[in-house]
Formats: sequence, C-alpha cells, structure tokens
Amino acid sequence: MGAGTGTVSRRLLDEAGVTSVLAVDRDVRFLTGRPVPGLDVLEADVTAPDFDPGRFRLVHARFVLMHLPERLRLVTALAGLVEPGGVLVLGDAVDLTSDRAPDNPYARVMRAMWQGLRDTIGTDVTWVPSCPRLLRDAGLAPVAAEIHVPPLQPGSPISRFWADTWERSRETMLATGLVDDAAVDAAIRYLDSDACAALSAGLLTAWGRKPAET
Repeated sequence: MGAGTGTVSRRLLDEAGVTSVLAVDRDVRFLTGRPVPGLDVLEADVTAPDFDPGRFRLVHARFVLMHLPERLRLVTALAGLVEPGGVLVLGDAVDLTSDRAPDNPYARVMRAMWQGLRDTIGTDVTWVPSCPRLLRDAGLAPVAAEIHVPPLQPGSPISRFWADTWERSRETMLATGLVDDAAVDAAIRYLDSDACAALSAGLLTAWGRKPAET
C-alpha cells in the first residue's frame, strides 16, 4: 500500500521468495515502466470506503498512514485485507525532537518541518508509538515492533536526505514562523559537521498476525 517507486515490492520478489505482489498507489507512474514478473500494479486510493483488492498473506504500508486522515480507521481496514494466518506490517516515522530533546540546529529545523507538514498536508506522527496497540485492537496477535534510527554523520545517506528535504520544503518551514533562512542554513551545516550530536527521526515498524481460522 503506497508502493511509491516499488522498492519494497521488488525486494519481496527478488529476496523473499515471494512470487506475486500487488503494488497499490494513487500515483503509479513509477511502477508502470519496465514490466516485472510477478508484480501487478493497481492505481487506487486506499482511503476509499469501497477499496477492497482482495485478501493477502502480507499487507505492508510504509510512510503512508502518517500522511492520511482517518488513520485509525485505516489500520482496521488494512487488517481486514489480511487472510487468516497472514501478517500486517506498518512503518511510520517517529519524531525524536521533542521538547525534552537537546536543543541544536537540527532539532529546531526538524520541528519546523513537522509543523509545516501538519499545516499543509495533515501529516501527524504523534500517534505512531501507539501503532502496536492499534494492531492489537484490530484483532491481530501476537504483535511486535522495532525502531530503526540511522546515524547522523557527515555525508551519510540520512544526513544528505534531510538536507535535501529541508531545501525542498524551505518555503513551507519558513511559513511556520519557527525558523528563518539562517536557521535552515545552520542546520544543513550542522549535519555536515563533526559537532553533530542529534538523533535522526526513526522508523517504527510494527507487525501483527491475524489468528488462523479454527
């Protein structure tokens, strides 16, 4: 769900021994180029009340629910697409720049980024730590979760990703009033310095299994 460029779909086919994957997205332009054996593409909106592509052994959504309204309803809806004995896997961002986190250029700009996303497209990551409970409430068991936090180091992929993201969303962040151009520039320099001592936003991945029918 929210297959994007198809990286997860192709890895399932290439590395996990899966023979059939349905990649779903509202925008499938990055999925419909070169045909991939075993990969079917569906252009659809997962938030639509009548969305029902079938039942699956694995349903996966990464960085999807955090951007969507009615995310609590969608957890239940996605659980309904899992066949008995199958697994639902959800991954979304965890913000580690709370008010109690050390204040530094990175944290100040990240707070502005999250606020800008909330103001423009409704992104909300405050609910993400409750994802395991939501999976259990949807009838899945057992449930488990893990958090991956990549290191912020000069020149690292995640540092380059945040610097590029801030440049692309600079106007939106400035509109929050939380930062100015000088603050964004200082944060980009901070990421590329040995003085950087901040925690990147993490990826919380939670999964639960639908009980097998008896």
